[in-house]
Amino acid sequence: MTKPRVALVIGIICISIFPILVKLKLSPAIVSAFYRMAIAAAALVPFALLSGKFKIPSLKLLLLTMLCGAIFALDVAVWNIAIQESTATQATLLTNLSPVWVGIGAFFFLKNKPTRNFWIGTVIAILGMITLVGFHFFVNLDFNLAFVFAILSGVFYAVYMLVSKFVLYDVEVFPFITLSTLTSAVFLGILSFFMNEPFTGFGEMGWISLIIQGLVCQLAAWLLLGYATKHMRATRVSVSLLGQAVLTTIFAWMFINEEVTLQMIIGGIILLFGIRVTFYTKKIPVIGRDVKTTEVVSKS
Repeated sequence: MTKPRVALVIGIICISIFPILVKLKLSPAIVSAFYRMAIAAAALVPFALLSGKFKIPSLKLLLLTMLCGAIFALDVAVWNIAIQESTATQATLLTNLSPVWVGIGAFFFLKNKPTRNFWIGTVIAILGMITLVGFHFFVNLDFNLAFVFAILSGVFYAVYMLVSKFVLYDVEVFPFITLSTLTSAVFLGILSFFMNEPFTGFGEMGWISLIIQGLVCQLAAWLLLGYATKHMRATRVSVSLLGQAVLTTIFAWMFINEEVTLQMIIGGIILLFGIRVTFYTKKIPVIGRDVKTTEVVSKS
């Protein structure tokens, strides 16, 4: 595996434990998101300033990086609410529909257009997600607050992926992560204040959970994922993050007793196969279309 792919795998593992910690409800949803970003920023900013790596090439890129931070803050905030109001597994699955939005956005706005393999792999992965969560859920959609916020989280994350990919063409990963994380912390701090959520009064386990969220789920995970995003297609990174749903499901079963059925296991296998298809470099033939093309070439 190449270094970006290794970084991607480790980053996915780091963020997979996040929904479990949030689901424990040891702190309010938005304040939990604030501390996740604030703790990571507290570790990043001093090092960035002392090392002289806190450099953004232009005002335009500075503003776009801050915009990424604000968008990511909204993503984490609504995702936290969705997790606490439903289940870690369901909220994670629905927010990971983001590859659909990323693929569509990349088609219109990025130079690297999604390939046929990406679309085939995405369809397979989405079918795996539907199998995992249960077909009945999609037949009888319950559009409650948790469902809407989980979908909205996926949309916010897709926008974040597209904008960050554009910024990372010209900005190094470390200053980008530092400034966007700091912006997210400030944004979420203001939002928490206006939502009257408490900043203190948590138990020992609550503070331990917040520290893990900040240092592992945010700091370590997003430095790794930022590196992967800079060196890989945004579409491939986003689809690979679907693997987080499988790991989160396993962790939810192990640590908070969420039920894992055979159907969910089969869905997870299909999902991972879809992710593998997006990394397949040779063009996958489509029955009928590619046969016809081959015949024309042979005759000529």
